[in-house]
Amino acid sequence: MKHTKPILSLVLFAVALAAGIFIFNRPKPLPVRVATVDRGTIESTVVNTRAGTVKVCRRAGLSPAVGGQIAAWPVSEGMKVKKGDLLLALWNDDLRAQLKLAQSEADAARSNAEASCLQADIAKRQLNRHLSLKDIGATTEERLDKLATDAAITNAQCHAAKKNLEVTNNRIAVVAANLERTILHAPFDGIIAQLNGELGEYVTPSPVGVQTLPAVDLIDGSCYYVSAPIDEVDAASIRTGMEARISLDAFRGRTFAGRVKRISDYVLDIEKQARTVEIEVLFDHAEDMANLLPGYSADAEVILDIKENVLRIPSEAIIDQTKVYVFDQQSGTLHERRITTGLANWDYTEIVSGVSEGEQIVLTADRKELRDGAAAEVEANGND
Repeated sequence: MKHTKPILSLVLFAVALAAGIFIFNRPKPLPVRVATVDRGTIESTVVNTRAGTVKVCRRAGLSPAVGGQIAAWPVSEGMKVKKGDLLLALWNDDLRAQLKLAQSEADAARSNAEASCLQADIAKRQLNRHLSLKDIGATTEERLDKLATDAAITNAQCHAAKKNLEVTNNRIAVVAANLERTILHAPFDGIIAQLNGELGEYVTPSPVGVQTLPAVDLIDGSCYYVSAPIDEVDAASIRTGMEARISLDAFRGRTFAGRVKRISDYVLDIEKQARTVEIEVLFDHAEDMANLLPGYSADAEVILDIKENVLRIPSEAIIDQTKVYVFDQQSGTLHERRITTGLANWDYTEIVSGVSEGEQIVLTADRKELRDGAAAEVEANGND
């Protein structure tokens, strides 16, 4: 018995030492961030590759069709105008005088035509009266011949007078058209965005092939849209009428509802840039357009598909698009799970199978230490 106690003490010491060495050398639990599998809404979206631009639905650069000196300019920049309002008029006193002269000539031609045709009617009635007297021998052939000749001459004079009246009326139309070319009217309700020129200056129309600044830049401030480039790979998924969200640097923190109005019919190929397709997204609500300005930079996020109340996890938790690591709170270990995914975006991915609601998924999926069965612990403030 005396020899047994020292031996037992040595065995216990060895066991304790081995246990201490094991505990000391045991790998420390891997700190991880986790998220709980829940249910919610997932959208599949497409965003423009470069900043888009806010544009107005209607914009017209207007200039007179002929050159001349600006004689009237009753509008100013920022002024609201109605369709048909006078925007600009060139000096046109000469054309107005020509128009007045043509109208006087037309009045004279009209009176001459009325007199000529009245004479023709009288001559025709006299001829018919004497033709009825011929049967009873109350007139002569010579008299009938003269009356027939007079009727033919006056009828021809009537016809010529009518043609002359038609010529003078056409002359009025020509002068009026030339006069109209010196006057600029608003083609639609809008706002004067810019004026180029001053009262009394001489303006000329743009020569063929040479673009000059318009005298009046008119915009329709009641309708705006965003023109934005979409990568050619994503463009095939977009259809007109799809809902979209618009965000502007000028209104940070706000989004505006929109809808795809148009998709370009061709791919834009610009050197040193990705090939893109231009889309137009129209603002849905008039009140959202109240403070917009053409030229604002904007982004358009087109909603391709949407699912509600689906099982989802953060997209960053997925490894190789096929698996995740589940953290078991009871054992403090990780377990690899194969998953089947559905709709996805940058934030969330729909889970069709592989995990259940309420389970905790590891977010630090890019760590090389992750493996099935590894010990782990949730980081402080690491539970999203």
